Amino acid sequence: KEPKQSYDFEKAPTDLNILYEDENVILLDKKPGILVHQDESYHFDSLVSRLQHYLYKKGEYNPKDENSFSPALANRIDRNTGGIVIGAKNAESLRILNEKIKNREIKKFYLCLVFGKLKRKSALLQDYLVKDEKKNKVTVFRNEMPNSKIIKTKYTVLDENEKFSLLE
Repeated sequence: KEPKQSYDFEKAPTDLNILYEDENVILLDKKPGILVHQDESYHFDSLVSRLQHYLYKKGEYNPKDENSFSPALANRIDRNTGGIVIGAKNAESLRILNEKIKNREIKKFYLCLVFGKLKRKSALLQDYLVKDEKKNKVTVFRNEMPNSKIIKTKYTVLDENEKFSLLE
């Protein structure tokens, strides 16, 4: 009897919060703390591994039947950020999604809750970011620093009360 083939993605849980799914795409609500893709410290639990495991269990994905495509994610968000991630179930869907993201036909919006009221109800902030991969930490500076990248953040206050402001 042939031994059963096993795959690394089978070690990942199949816990997914699915917002929408059809034969081509799947929209997932990623919770903070989950990696989108594997990194150097890959421990078999990432959103893409969960997606592949989920589709494998549903019978919609079999790595033995695929020549080169594996279900993939078209966008990514940081480990400590929650939000919607778009999954592609086939190569053509991934190609179309990547093209639409590149051409900015798919818009990304973030909501942020901040402590206090902002003096300006809308602004474009420009600063410099330095990322420390080993510590998984970023630092933002007002002035350009060695190895920094310019970052621009446009915000608009959507709602506020005495303690908090909700920003887009």
